[in-house]
Amino acid sequence: MAPAAAWLLFLQLVQGPTLVMDISIEVAIQNFRTMHIDYPKVNYPEGFQGYCNGLMAYVRGRQQSWYCPKRHYVIHAPWTDIQKSCKYCESFCENYNEYCTLSEDSYPLTICSLETKQPPTSCRYNSTLNNQRLYLLCSQKYDGKPIGIIGLY
Repeated sequence: MAPAAAWLLFLQLVQGPTLVMDISIEVAIQNFRTMHIDYPKVNYPEGFQGYCNGLMAYVRGRQQSWYCPKRHYVIHAPWTDIQKSCKYCESFCENYNEYCTLSEDSYPLTICSLETKQPPTSCRYNSTLNNQRLYLLCSQKYDGKPIGIIGLY
């Protein structure tokens, strides 16, 4: 019984960090899909007072935060099109400690920007529709998946 217990302890010590990393990467990928891809684009009811106000209520609920993000990007293209950008990432972005890339294609997207003059208890957003290339954070160097948007080109 002692050798089996020792082997189990060894596996937990050696593979434990790998399993935790795999789970956290999968969570990051799923968060990206849920928070940054809206395809086909959803229409929010009039009570939300515009696309970005409805979307950001959802985003803040998912993040479980009352904080109002200043800017949020939402891509209106299929996941399969977006993930192609992370197939080969030759760059490593040290500021983010992740692989990163610039998409070859432009994608339709909405930029939700927090309105400047409003009460501190309010989170109202302006919507800007665009078609741009994306700077993406990717889960790994080869055959990765997007986990974040760090800017537009």
